[in-house]
Amino acid sequence: MPVAVRFPQNLRRLVDGQEIVDVRAGTVAGAIAEIEARYNGVQARVMDESGRVRGSVLVFVNEEDIRFLDAERTPLKDGDEVSIIPAFAGG
Repeated sequence: MPVAVRFPQNLRRLVDGQEIVDVRAGTVAGAIAEIEARYNGVQARVMDESGRVRGSVLVFVNEEDIRFLDAERTPLKDGDEVSIIPAFAGG
């Protein structure tokens, strides 16, 4: 069973309109790299030049924020769900 990566509406145009893209990666960074290989432009929107998730993006693995896990090195296993969510600020 693959890992499901869920994209919000405003990023689906990068993945041909799909809400979920299945990958077989061992880490969050690996999942993004695999998606980038299929759909050019995803990595630049999600990660910065140093390979870290941008501050304007939140990533969750099974509803746990990867900032409190092992960040981009957070391990993935079959059946996990990764959610990519734009961070909103305002006041």
